[in-house]
Amino acid sequence: MKKYKYLFLDRDGVINVERPGDYVKNTSEFVFEKDSLKAVELLSQAFDYIFVVTNQRGVGRNVMSLSDLEHVHNYMLHEIEKAGGNITRVYFCTDPDTSAVNRKPNIGMAFQIQRDYPEVDFARSIMVGNSKSDIEFGNKLGMFTILVGDKYKKGTKIYESVNAYYENLYKFAVNFTK
Repeated sequence: MKKYKYLFLDRDGVINVERPGDYVKNTSEFVFEKDSLKAVELLSQAFDYIFVVTNQRGVGRNVMSLSDLEHVHNYMLHEIEKAGGNITRVYFCTDPDTSAVNRKPNIGMAFQIQRDYPEVDFARSIMVGNSKSDIEFGNKLGMFTILVGDKYKKGTKIYESVNAYYENLYKFAVNFTK
């Protein structure tokens, strides 16, 4: 696993608790997943760059503003830094249209990252997500894919398309960094 230098993380359901049928619209609704702060601290020591890649169509649907989203991300980054972790940069797509190039599982966000950080090699990258779109995003780019969380019942088809499964980001971090 040491050949991997770049980590891509989904946000909702990986770093923070997902709100099914709703959006994290403000910092009071942003709740870190169990031990995710510790996980990001561990992973920050193991990867050259860590990127958050997240679909945030709540903005495009006018459920929240871009300013609301920025406040949530600033809060997340501040808390991660306080805990000793580091996120290189957050990339997001607010477009509600599933065919939008930057909306996962489409790969536009990855090319934005590669434009900003040309050294990023997708073959040396890991994508950690809790949804089918995250895994498809990573697979399209040739990344090593990790599914976390309990969104899908064991034995469903998504498990056939991932390289590994962990209960949560912390379990992945501990396994990866040992």
